[in-house]
Amino acid sequence: MRLRTQVLLLQSGVVAVALAIGFGFFATTTADRVADEHGERALAVARTVAADPTVRAEVARFAADDDDVVAPGNVELADSAVQLTAESARAATGALFVVVTDEKGLRLAHPDPERLGERVSTDPSGPLTGREVVVQERGTLGDSVRAKVPVTAPGTGTVVGEVSVGISTAEVSADLRSDLWSAAAVAALALAAGVGGSLLLASRFKRLTLGLEPEQLARMVREQEAVLHGLGEGIVGVDSDGIVTVANAEAVRLLDLHGGPGDHVDDIGLTPRLRDVLRAPTADPVAAAVGGDRVVLAMASRVVRDGRDLGIVMSVRDRTDVQNLTRELDAVTALGTVLRAQRHEFGNRLHLLHGLLARGETAAATAYLDRLVGAGPAGADLPGIDAVTDPYLRAFLMAKAAHAREHDVTLVLGENTWVQARLRDPVDVTTVAGNLVDNAIDAAASTGTGDRPVEVEIELVEHEGDLVVTVADTGPGLSQADPDDVFREGVTTKPAGDRPGGRGIGLALSRQLARKHGGDVVIGDPGGRRTDENPTGGALFVATMRGVCEGDEQWPDPN
Repeated sequence: MRLRTQVLLLQSGVVAVALAIGFGFFATTTADRVADEHGERALAVARTVAADPTVRAEVARFAADDDDVVAPGNVELADSAVQLTAESARAATGALFVVVTDEKGLRLAHPDPERLGERVSTDPSGPLTGREVVVQERGTLGDSVRAKVPVTAPGTGTVVGEVSVGISTAEVSADLRSDLWSAAAVAALALAAGVGGSLLLASRFKRLTLGLEPEQLARMVREQEAVLHGLGEGIVGVDSDGIVTVANAEAVRLLDLHGGPGDHVDDIGLTPRLRDVLRAPTADPVAAAVGGDRVVLAMASRVVRDGRDLGIVMSVRDRTDVQNLTRELDAVTALGTVLRAQRHEFGNRLHLLHGLLARGETAAATAYLDRLVGAGPAGADLPGIDAVTDPYLRAFLMAKAAHAREHDVTLVLGENTWVQARLRDPVDVTTVAGNLVDNAIDAAASTGTGDRPVEVEIELVEHEGDLVVTVADTGPGLSQADPDDVFREGVTTKPAGDRPGGRGIGLALSRQLARKHGGDVVIGDPGGRRTDENPTGGALFVATMRGVCEGDEQWPDPN
């Protein structure tokens, strides 16, 4: 049996039982109430008749008469004022009977004249002793609720008879049935309302559970727990109101969340980039920097079932290792480009030497070799590289110089460059510097025209383990109204191309890495014009990282 049917039957059963109990209690109390009401009605009629002066006087007269006046068949009784008054009261009130007796219990008034003068069929002792009695009894006219009131003589107050007024129990039962039918109609309406409410509740429960039964829900919960916590991806789910419904352990680890299900999505520590992904779901992966040096790919999709918006699910995949491998591969590719260029250059020089030696011009060949020994390709390609001793950083600068030449841009080392220590964390340093240099090369290459030099200048200064990297270019400068917008994830002027996650993450990642090392990346000059402080005229970025170098640096002699 479906849960909806169970809920309907259970609710309907509870309502029916409650109504049955209530109706039974109502019926019991109503029977007593109707009997009491008719008893009070009979008592009021009896009191009225017993208080009538004519009745009192006539009953007192019959009681004082020593003759056997009160006897069956006496015509005087049928025409007496007592009989006429009693019958008038019975006709006016609709009572079953109005009976008047003397102090012996002999009838002075009765609906059936044949019964006059006879003793009453029920006990008259109560009213004849001065008490009012309301009781249900069976007499000569059948069952009735009757009231008995004493009749007193005028002036003395002596009890000289009684008045008994009865209302048929058939009338009482008719009134009771009328009340019970009304109550039954109300109970039926209440039952119908209860069943209708149960139907609405069952329908709402079906909508809330998407038509699934409890067993299916329990199985889905178990499967969800197994799947969510067994995935290698982070999963964050929010409902249509932005409340987090799911956040598995991998999502908490990758995104460094400090909230979970039940919290609003804006309060769990997501970066603005990831919040934008949740607000505008897209199937295309979006790269985002989180946790200082971690890069993730995020994808989101909206969940709709039976036309109802259930919310948004975002999956997050760690791309940090891939990002690091990509950077290293870029460096290797750049070094390969440098080596190919040098091999080509060495081949040209060897061809020249071969020609000189083949013609016997040994003196010229010797002079040419002397020049080659005195000016190697490294010194020719990047003047000032000797101020940098770290091999990783030297290779990085050489690779970036080759990359710049491929774009018709000249990479220049600043005149104050001095790094005579080893890098503690070369990957982070080259990531920060590489992003700044790559952006500068792209900016300079986009505006290189005429006789204006197309250059990117990088200056590296190390002191007491701290490293300051300054990068300037001859490009057009930053076009954003607020220059700091370039550090927001997703802000870029380049096409996304086929790069997974798109662009616009380099500067944001560089700033996070620099801050991880106690420094920062700031804009020294947004560019757009040449000044004494910014002779290149393009954008100028300054990156500082603390404690990334080790070893005793030796500053050059100013003399």
